[in-house]
Amino acid sequence: MTDQFDLFELNKFFILGRPIVSIFHNAQNMYSIVRVKIQETNLQYEDKEIIVVGYFPPLQMDEQYRFTGNLKQHPKYGVQFQIETFAKEVPATEQGIIHYLSSDLFVGIGKKTAETIVEKLGANALRLILEDPSALDIVPRLSADKKETIRSTIEQNLGLERVMIQLNEWGFGPQLGMKIYQTYRTEAIELLMENPYRLIEDIEGIGFFRADELGAKLGMTGNHPDRVKAAILHILNTAALSDGHVYLDAEHVLPLVKDMLEQSQQQEIPFEAISQACIELREESKICGEETRLYLPSLYFSEVGIASKIVTLIERNRKAEHFSKDEIRKAIGETEERLNVTYAETQANAIEQALNSAVMILTGGPGTGKTTVVRGIVEVYAQLHGLSLNPKEYAQKEQPFPIILCAPTGRAAKRLAESTELPAMTIHRLLGFTGQEKEEETEREVTGKLIIVDEMSMVDTWLAHQLLKALHEDVQVVLVGDQDQLPPVGPGQVLKDLLASKQLPTVELTDVYRQAEGSTIIELAHQIKKGTIPNNLTMKTTDRSFIKASADQVANVVTQVVKSAVAKGQEIRNIQVLAPMYKGPAGIDNLNKMIQELINPNDTGTRKELVFGDTTYRIKDKVLQLVNQPESNVFNGDMGEVVSIIKAKETIEKQDLLVVSFDGIEVTYQRGDLNQLTLAYCCSIHKSQGSEFQTVIMPVVRGYSKMLRRNLLYTGITRAKNFLILCGEAEVLADGLQRTDDLQRFTSLRARLNPMEVAEELVEVEAVSIADGDRQESISSDYKLTVETAPTIHPLIGMEHVSPYDFLED
Repeated sequence: MTDQFDLFELNKFFILGRPIVSIFHNAQNMYSIVRVKIQETNLQYEDKEIIVVGYFPPLQMDEQYRFTGNLKQHPKYGVQFQIETFAKEVPATEQGIIHYLSSDLFVGIGKKTAETIVEKLGANALRLILEDPSALDIVPRLSADKKETIRSTIEQNLGLERVMIQLNEWGFGPQLGMKIYQTYRTEAIELLMENPYRLIEDIEGIGFFRADELGAKLGMTGNHPDRVKAAILHILNTAALSDGHVYLDAEHVLPLVKDMLEQSQQQEIPFEAISQACIELREESKICGEETRLYLPSLYFSEVGIASKIVTLIERNRKAEHFSKDEIRKAIGETEERLNVTYAETQANAIEQALNSAVMILTGGPGTGKTTVVRGIVEVYAQLHGLSLNPKEYAQKEQPFPIILCAPTGRAAKRLAESTELPAMTIHRLLGFTGQEKEEETEREVTGKLIIVDEMSMVDTWLAHQLLKALHEDVQVVLVGDQDQLPPVGPGQVLKDLLASKQLPTVELTDVYRQAEGSTIIELAHQIKKGTIPNNLTMKTTDRSFIKASADQVANVVTQVVKSAVAKGQEIRNIQVLAPMYKGPAGIDNLNKMIQELINPNDTGTRKELVFGDTTYRIKDKVLQLVNQPESNVFNGDMGEVVSIIKAKETIEKQDLLVVSFDGIEVTYQRGDLNQLTLAYCCSIHKSQGSEFQTVIMPVVRGYSKMLRRNLLYTGITRAKNFLILCGEAEVLADGLQRTDDLQRFTSLRARLNPMEVAEELVEVEAVSIADGDRQESISSDYKLTVETAPTIHPLIGMEHVSPYDFLED
C-alpha cells in the first residue's frame, strides 16, 4: 500500500494552504467549496487565496491541508482549483509529532505521554497507529481509554485522507471515493482488499466490470471464488433489472458467466468453478435455488409470498358467506338510479363477482368500461355494508377509510380518484415507503376492507408481494388491468401470470362503449389487441391521422404538429409526444430539445435558465419525475411544470434551486437532485403507462424497429383520449404491429398456482437477452417444465443435492 506520508507525485499541481471560509457543503454527496489561503504551490498563480472545489468533508478552519488537482476557469465564478486528492498536513519530525499528540485535539494526552509514544514508535508513530490498532500496546502506562482516544482521534483526522488517496490510486474519482468512504468509513481499504466485489452490492453506480478492474489490481483474477460469485450475481441482477426475469435457469447462467469472465480477462474459466460458486452462494443465502432455477432471494421470496397469499385468498373464496344475487342486483339497480348510469350485463356480472370474491381480476381493453365498473363496485359495496363514502366522516372519528384505491403511478392514481370521486394513492404511498427502501423485507399494514388496485399490469413482483403481504386476512381485493399493455418495468409479470393460472375469478370486459362516441382510436386499439392490422391504418379519421415522413423528416414533422395543436388552443400539458428510444434524431432527447425551443424558447437570452448536464430548464417547462419521492407526495411518472428558478447568488445556501408544481404540489430541487427530473414534452411509452392525454403524437421510424412490438404500440396508442397522430413510415408501423413480444420473461408464479397445467405445456423461449452497456449475449433454447421439475405451491429451497453443473450437456 502507498505510504500515506509520501503521497504526492512531483509532477502534480498542488496547493498547501489553510481553509479560511467554507462557502458551500452538501452533506449528502460531500461536494464542497472553500476559500483557501495559499502557503505553498507549484502553480503559476499569483494571488494569495483561491477557491478550492471538489468532494471532501468539512475541513477544519486554519488547519493545514495539501490539495492536488488542476486549475479550471468557471464561466461565472472565475478561477477555481478542482481537487483530485486532499490530505491534512501532519508533522514529519519527532518533535512535530510530540507537539501534535499533545495538542488540544487529543483530550487527556499531555506532553510526557506524547514523548513516550514517540520514543517507542518513532517518527512513523502516526502511520503505525493508523494502520495497526494494537501499535500502542507497547507504550507503557497507557490506559485503554487513552489508547482509544488517540486511535479514534487520528482516524478521525487522518483516516479519511488515507482512504481517499488509496481509492484515487485505485482509479476511483473524488465523488465515487466519497460514496465509498461514507459506506465503509476508515475500514474501506481493508474491506476492499479482502473482497473488492462487495462494491457491486453496496455502492450505487459500481457494476461488475468496475469492481473487476480493482479485483485484477488486487490479484483476484481467473476463477477466484469472489470473482465468479460476483459474476453470477451480476448476471442474475442484469436479467432481473434489464429483461424482467424473476429467475434464470442454470443452463443459461453458467455459459453466460463463463463467457463474461473469459472475455474480461482472456482466461479460461472451468464450469466446475462456476457450479461450485453457485452452490456456495446458495449456502450463503445470496441466491435461492429451486429445481434447475436460480433466483435472487428478494425475487424468490416475493414470488413465493405472492403465491401463498393468493392461495389463502382463493381458499376464502370457497368459504366466504356471499350476498345473494337478488341483494346485489337490487343494490346495483339503486346505484344506477343514483349515478344515472346503466350497467351492461357483463358489467353487472363483474360487480357481482367482485362483491362475492376475496380476490378477483377485472380486465379488458380501452373503452370497455373498467372505470365505470370500479365505481359501481365501490358504490354497491358501500351500500350492502352500510358504509358512508364520505372520507371526512371517518377522519372526524379518527377511523381509517374502509375502501382503498391505489395504482402504481401518481398519474394512474389521479385518474382513479377522478373516475370514482374518492381518494386514491400510489401503492408506495399506501405502504408508507419513503423511496429509500431496497428489496429487504418490510413490515407494513393496510387496514382497508376493500382494496382496488388499478393498472395492475404495471406492478412488478417485489411490489406486488409488499402490497399483498400488508393486507388483512379479511380484505377483499380487486385487481384491475389490461394484460395486453407493456409488462412492468421491474421484474415479473404478475397480472399476466395470475390470468394464465386460471385460478382466480376473472371478468373480462369486451364490449367497447367509448366506440359508440365515435372513437376510432379505441377501434384501432381493439383491432391491434386481436392481432389485426386495419386497412385504414394510415387513413385520416375524426380523431386520428397518419403523416408519412422519412426518418430524417420526422423530428420536424413532430414539432410542426405540436406547433399546430398549440395554435388551435390546446395546452402543452395536454399534448404528449411518445417515443420508444432516447437516442438518435427521432429519439426522446432530441425531440425534447426541439419542442422546448419551439414552445418555451429563450430568444432574448434574458430568461432565467438552469443547466444540468445536457438539459436546460426554464420556467414553464414541462418536466417528468423519474423516482418516487413520497415525502413530497410526488412519484415516478408524475408530470409537472417549472414555476421558479432561484440562482445561487439569491439564496443563503449559495446554491441553485428549481421549483416544480405537480398539480399544485410544489417541490423544490437542489442542483444535486436534478437527476430526478427530465424534460417531458416527449417521454417514453413505458413512462406514459397509466396516463391519458388529450392528444398523443407518436413517431414511428425504422430506427425504432428493434423496439417496436405490438404491446408497445398498443400501450402508446391507448394513451390518446381525443386525438392520435402517428407519423413516420407506415411499413415500419405495420411490421411492429405484427411482432408480438418475443422477449419471454422467466417467472414461476403461474406454475406455483397451477403446476399440473403448466407442466403439460411447452414454454418456448426464443431468447434470453443479458445486456450490459454495449455488450449483449443471447442464448436460444426450448425449455419444458415437466411433472418432475414443475414447482409446487409451497416449494422448498432446493439444490441440497443438485449442482448447476449437472445440467450441462457433455
